[in-house]
Amino acid sequence: MKINLETIQILKNDLSDELLNHYSLCDLLAVDCEMMGLSPVRDRLCLVQLCDKDEKAALVKIEQGAKSPNLKKLFENIKVKKIFHFGRTDLTFLYYWQQIDLVNVFCTKSASKLVRTYTDKHSLKDLLKELLSTDIDKSNQLTDWGAPELTKDQIKYAAGDVLYLIPAYHKLIELLKRENRLEVAEECNKFLPTLAKLDLLGYVDFFAH
Repeated sequence: MKINLETIQILKNDLSDELLNHYSLCDLLAVDCEMMGLSPVRDRLCLVQLCDKDEKAALVKIEQGAKSPNLKKLFENIKVKKIFHFGRTDLTFLYYWQQIDLVNVFCTKSASKLVRTYTDKHSLKDLLKELLSTDIDKSNQLTDWGAPELTKDQIKYAAGDVLYLIPAYHKLIELLKRENRLEVAEECNKFLPTLAKLDLLGYVDFFAH
């Protein structure tokens, strides 16, 4: 796959009705978020990236204080499975800043930990390198996502984070089935939205003694 910047739609604050309708018909949807930092109470949500199985990608640049009702409709649609990598953080930010209560989610990082027990390397970069022989560039991860305009490098980076998630999902499903861990993965994903809410309440290890 090659990222074509000209085909990526960049939107302000929310999805268009057209894209909402298009993505709502997808059975799988790759999602990622970019923020000013990692504390949802302190750091704001800046960008939401989406991509379907046909590589139709969109970036929603969210201004401070803006709401995204079409994103909320899409993410709360139980018919669409939303695929994240380390969804715990993304779900927390989407819930805090947009009051989006996500359903039907899948986390590729959690799945990786369940089946790639021979390694402790579960970053998206490491996962895609092994499963898809793809080496993504993460050099723009730590940049100012709150700037008024996205740079070409930021756009390329943001799109890359969702472009490969659906192919990785299919590979991980095969591995989960092979290792008889698909059921436990599904249970983990069902709990993920609740875990995000526990994080917001400040529980570090809710199940500790």
